[in-house]
Amino acid sequence: MSNYNKVPFFPIPGKLYSGWEEIRTKISVGINNTTKESYVVVVECYQGVHHAELMTELNLLSPSIFINSKDAFYSEDNIYELTYPDVTDDAIFGYMTRLTYNELLDQEKVAALRTKIKHAKGLVIVYGHAAAIIAEQSDCLVYADMARWEIQLRQRNHQVCNLGINNASEHPGKQYKRAFFVDWRICDHLKKELFEKATFWLDTNKPNQPKMLDAQTLLNGLDEMANSPFRTVPYFDPGPWGGQWMKDVCGLDTTQPNFAWAFDGVPEENSLLFKIENEIVEIPAINLVFFKSKELLGEPVESRFGKEFPIRFDFLDTMDGGNLSLQVHSTTQYIRETFGMNYTQDESYYMLDAKEDATVFLGLKTGIKSIEMIADLQKAQDTGEIFEAEKYVNVFPAKKHDHFLIPNGTVHCSGVNGMVLEISATPYIFTFKLYDWGRLGLDGEPRAINIEHGSKVINWDRDSRYCLDQLVNQVELIAEGDGWREERTGLHKNEFIETRRHWFSKTVTHQTNDSVNVLNLIEGGEAIIESPTNTFTPFVVHYAETFIVPAAVGEYTIRPFGESEGKECATIKAYVRHKA
Repeated sequence: MSNYNKVPFFPIPGKLYSGWEEIRTKISVGINNTTKESYVVVVECYQGVHHAELMTELNLLSPSIFINSKDAFYSEDNIYELTYPDVTDDAIFGYMTRLTYNELLDQEKVAALRTKIKHAKGLVIVYGHAAAIIAEQSDCLVYADMARWEIQLRQRNHQVCNLGINNASEHPGKQYKRAFFVDWRICDHLKKELFEKATFWLDTNKPNQPKMLDAQTLLNGLDEMANSPFRTVPYFDPGPWGGQWMKDVCGLDTTQPNFAWAFDGVPEENSLLFKIENEIVEIPAINLVFFKSKELLGEPVESRFGKEFPIRFDFLDTMDGGNLSLQVHSTTQYIRETFGMNYTQDESYYMLDAKEDATVFLGLKTGIKSIEMIADLQKAQDTGEIFEAEKYVNVFPAKKHDHFLIPNGTVHCSGVNGMVLEISATPYIFTFKLYDWGRLGLDGEPRAINIEHGSKVINWDRDSRYCLDQLVNQVELIAEGDGWREERTGLHKNEFIETRRHWFSKTVTHQTNDSVNVLNLIEGGEAIIESPTNTFTPFVVHYAETFIVPAAVGEYTIRPFGESEGKECATIKAYVRHKA
């Protein structure tokens, strides 16, 4: 049986309100006790909430006026025009928007709604996206939040629209792209301003099962979490090349054809679960990054990256599956100029497991001609002919605990029968696929190939000798002691992430060193993370689980636990390199 915990929660004190009736009762306390002529309730919404459900339930409060913020937005045509430079015509990529809600709102309509609010009597509900901007003051502010993974599921089921437009029937890939480059940036810009202004925080991830907590309870919980090890909620997704390993190790649905990806430790995408009064409430993990960035990231990391979590851990499962697409990641200059990103996806493949025939495609064979390779890639794309990847790309055997470094510009992919723990910088959608082995996506459509983008960023000097000298198993012993040893396994000198592997059968001491630490238990069934000064509750992790240790923790220890006591375990740790 799998010990992998798919629903890790963090217990905090406080009060939780569950179900619409209890939520309305709590909101009504302020309404019933006011002596004012009017009482304004603002319900600000993240993109992806089920508006019909929320509006129906909130209307049961019997407001004298219910204002829907969509009445203040520009027309759909105007919003398409405003957002086009960021959404673009590209099938996958756009530009990180600098728009805010103010650019999407018709200020004359906003002024009219504000006048209506000002002269209203009784209960006034201002609801929707940008409601907190339209209502300049409120008596009660509720933030209706959403996890991005749930939003993606709703997009796939055609249940939600993007900001300001009625496009529920649109292809989910287009909805996701618009959300990634425009909607979520706009929503986040406002959300950052509302943490200490909100009265309540509303979890809307499960339809018709809302949960609400006092905003101060949320903030206290985030503060506690920023000073303790924690895990985010992992999610798993199938893919055209997906494998079978995660089904067993992570305890997944065996009736599914495969699982290709797992995101575990990606606050941009994952959620956090708080346990309050024996109930679970879910919030986006990015909220912790926004509200407690210095404590979580460390001051030097926050200074460099702002309120962004720069490290990503995920799984790529090709066990009894297929090769990943042959791909390359953008250079920093190209991603900044073309897509508005501040940094690129440098990465690495740590082999969590592998069969005897596992391989990794990495770098280019010495002496190949770039013009010929690009021409053959384009020919394969245009005609459907096979691209002979082995003619141009190095294919290295891969075994368990190998570590392959992949700085930007390096052509790469995992071959069949490997279980990759991908350790990388966070800008994860900027993968330029060069060749996809003639496959279709799970939707039956060809997957987007990006030879034009890729050809502009391939580093043609990453040849066979370079890869062997600098990218394959660059393991260096750093220190060792009684029952432990520490090895540096990467990353490449061009990458800002450092990785250390610790083998231990006894307690090993770690220091965060002013950077968030992201770790995975890569060997052993169970380990426990403890504070030498008892500043946080001991935290247990299991094999293959990713966990995060905030910079504010400082010193912590890890030792084998439970079934692993007396046995050798290992962790891989990543942090931002900012000291010599």
